[in-house]
Amino acid sequence: MISAGDFRNGVTIELEGNIYQIIEFQHVKPGKGAAFVRTKLKNIKSGGVVEKTFRPTEKCPQARIDRKEMQYLYADGDLYNFMDTENYEQIALNKDAVGDAMKFVKENEMVKMLSHNGNIFAVEPPLFVELEITETEPGFKGDTATGATKPATVETGATVSVPLFVNQHDIIKIDTRTGEYLSRV
Repeated sequence: MISAGDFRNGVTIELEGNIYQIIEFQHVKPGKGAAFVRTKLKNIKSGGVVEKTFRPTEKCPQARIDRKEMQYLYADGDLYNFMDTENYEQIALNKDAVGDAMKFVKENEMVKMLSHNGNIFAVEPPLFVELEITETEPGFKGDTATGATKPATVETGATVSVPLFVNQHDIIKIDTRTGEYLSRV
């Protein structure tokens, strides 16, 4: 159990049958009345964000989220297959459970499986990936003075906006949280 007075960013709690992660919290001490804790909570299964206030003495059960490294093997139709590299156990997750997390992940890369009570609810890709551009329009020198971009398709099939100087077969670094181009490798 964790009291609302001990809330910190990133803490996961169980509330009303759901599991929430604290995104933002603020201890408020109004001039009149009792103090309270204002929070923004993200439902880790659905992704929805709710705002809720707590009295500092209220207690919530703290949810234990397990993160396990697994290797992404291959996609088979709507199923994504993963392997535990310690005991070589394999699991398959459908496209709904994975969401958009796998659009920048190549086969044989390591990902983190997030689970609560043995139920996997999310896949966390590496923060940064390096992928080869398979298709993009050629850029022209002197095309523009500002940071103009063009669409490029990477080897996983995802589309990324890249600067005009990036060409086909270049390897680029991508931030998987935002899907943004970071640099050429």
